[in-house]
Amino acid sequence: MNPTRRTVLIAGAAAALLGAQPAGAAPEAKAAALQPYASYWYPDSLPSGTPGTGITWRSLKSWRATDDPDLAFNAASVPLAARFTPTPANGTARAGQARIQSLVSFGPTSGNPAQGAPTADYYAFGHWAYVDELVFWGGSSGEGLILAPNAPIVDAAHRHGVPVLGNIFLPPVAYGGQLRWTRDLVQKDAAGRYPLAAQLVAVAEAYGFDGWFVNAETGGGDSALGAAMLGFLRELKSLAAARGQRVTWYDSMTVNGSVSWQGALNSSNQAFFETADDMFVDFRWTASGLASSGTRAEQLGRSRYELWAGVDVEANGSDKSVNWDAIVPSGRAHIASIGLYRPEWTRNHLPATRTPEDFHAADDRFWSGRSLDPSRPDATDPWRAPAVSVADRSTVTSLPFASVFNTGHGLRWYEEGTVTSDTPWNHLGLQDRLPSRQWVVRTEGQRPAVGFDFADAWRGGSSVLVDGALDAPTVLEVYATRLPITADTVVEVTHRTDAGAVRIELAVATGEPSAYAYLPVDSGDTWRTSTVRLRGLTGTVHALGVRLTATDGPVTWRLGGIAVRDTVLSPAAPTGFRVTAASGGDLRLAWNPAPGDVRHYTLHRLLPDGTRRFLGGTCQRAYFLGGLQPEQGERAARFELRAVGELYTSSAPVSVTHPW
Repeated sequence: MNPTRRTVLIAGAAAALLGAQPAGAAPEAKAAALQPYASYWYPDSLPSGTPGTGITWRSLKSWRATDDPDLAFNAASVPLAARFTPTPANGTARAGQARIQSLVSFGPTSGNPAQGAPTADYYAFGHWAYVDELVFWGGSSGEGLILAPNAPIVDAAHRHGVPVLGNIFLPPVAYGGQLRWTRDLVQKDAAGRYPLAAQLVAVAEAYGFDGWFVNAETGGGDSALGAAMLGFLRELKSLAAARGQRVTWYDSMTVNGSVSWQGALNSSNQAFFETADDMFVDFRWTASGLASSGTRAEQLGRSRYELWAGVDVEANGSDKSVNWDAIVPSGRAHIASIGLYRPEWTRNHLPATRTPEDFHAADDRFWSGRSLDPSRPDATDPWRAPAVSVADRSTVTSLPFASVFNTGHGLRWYEEGTVTSDTPWNHLGLQDRLPSRQWVVRTEGQRPAVGFDFADAWRGGSSVLVDGALDAPTVLEVYATRLPITADTVVEVTHRTDAGAVRIELAVATGEPSAYAYLPVDSGDTWRTSTVRLRGLTGTVHALGVRLTATDGPVTWRLGGIAVRDTVLSPAAPTGFRVTAASGGDLRLAWNPAPGDVRHYTLHRLLPDGTRRFLGGTCQRAYFLGGLQPEQGERAARFELRAVGELYTSSAPVSVTHPW
């Protein structure tokens, strides 16, 4: 991924298709304001007939960045963060062995909004610390076969150090697959090159994601097609590597061109594995087959952990019975890595009345285990949660750092404890770097309930709620970090006591395992931000948490934000804020980015009574607003745009009006 070149591509597309104007120019609507969606394509030829409602058939071969009307909405902006591995939270999790690949369908192939939606019912994944590669799963014979991931998903994953792959799905014939689409993908030009390989790399670069998952499951091929696929994969891998991208191969097509799922690395698929960065081993694996696959990988000079042993959790999630000892035995070295297929079960299996809290409770159970505490796994739990076997990672390594525990969805939007929008929402690009260990609690007494809560927040849509007797001093470990301490370093803690009374201390560890120093924090029953100087501490902050000691229980206590800083800086304002397209109450907006470091941008509407209503936020340089209506007596809508920095400080607003 080349950020500089991607900026040029996005800017060119925006200038050509979003009505770009010089700063200060009058806004001008250039076209109808259409809702942007995540992109999907066929390799080249399109199906016969006409697409269904809401579906657009597109050819990847004819795609050009400068002709892409939605590129500015779909291009991710957060670079892939570096990660470190702290000392594991328990004695069974291991660093440097098994990893996890997660294949997730975040939405339908078509009609998948580019920048979130007005609903809190979303797979707002937050256990990134255990994932090494995310695949944006999807595709269908009636919509499109090649999917580029939504920018918000890429931005959230990158903030946590996780690369994201687009998906190439050539479906089985039983699901509408046609062999001509496989041949389209691997076609050669007059020079003997594979033009679709170059197109795929160009799409990933322009959209800002990290490569491709290649899943060729359409049967009926022969050895010539197998050879063509191998040649295509080699060229794709070569071009991708030159741009810092990855390629994963799915164990489906064999070297003779037929589709025959092996459930192992063997002579039928070895050439594809040797060409790709890694391989998803089909669910048909056996214990002996995985063991021999790992041995074969090492004989080829590759790591056995470049094999993802498929675990299908789409139907049963954490209730699925898995031979975990065949993949991640507890008493010896891991055999292979884990490929989780459709872990969004944690949302999808819940009833339609599900709440965000319901989802996160199910997700915590899936990723942390039945104990809900990675530091104390339940040895009797038949579901061997990722936290039991895989060491967590963190990206919290530099100042300034801040989090308001925004999960990327909510029932309302809060700013400094005040509701500025009562509309439910989701947008993963606004998600904070979340705690890597959800949730480690150290206490000699009764463990309180800990989790994300959506009934109130300091900023965004959520806060962390601690609820329990607190019959002994209780340490909630919040972040594993590598933050330098200087004479000016302070930690800001935003919090509120809802019930009971509690003494609060900031817990700071300067080494591992965590031996905390405890620094007093003011308490109170209203939102407050306490600033704590790290007096007497030197070196590096390895972990941050809070110690709560009840003086009148039971206690309900809320953590709304944490920040570590030396200085406070506010970002510069963006420029060139403009309406680029309008259709009634549907608007497309665009702007020129603010210089320097910007976390995201926020949009508000300035109402006739002088109040501000939150409309949305994004990491991109364009935004779609749908269904706006004039307020009483309003002749023009006025919008304000701000750049938001890492410490949640905002720039001065820039504004634009839209006449009704």
